[in-house]
Amino acid sequence: MEWLEKFNKVFESKIRLGLMSVLVVNDSLSFNELKELLQLTDGNLASHLKALEEIKYIEFQKQFNGRKPLTTYKATEDGHRAFTEHLQVLENMIKQNL
Repeated sequence: MEWLEKFNKVFESKIRLGLMSVLVVNDSLSFNELKELLQLTDGNLASHLKALEEIKYIEFQKQFNGRKPLTTYKATEDGHRAFTEHLQVLENMIKQNL
């Protein structure tokens, strides 16, 4: 099956799929916003963000809001492209099986 070869294994994780889903439709989101939105623990979220960052699907920016550190994340061009291609593969798979 040709579509299976194009299936992006990075998105097999429902957490990574959820992260990319919200990051491609928002300019950026903070760590706490992502944590609350996806209902994840700090450690679980951090490990998945790191994995996506290592393959350059997301990037982060650290700044300060007063004296408090604020880390925001956004999808990169590569991340947008990979996610869009993954959705297209899923759509094609569904169409072929109807």
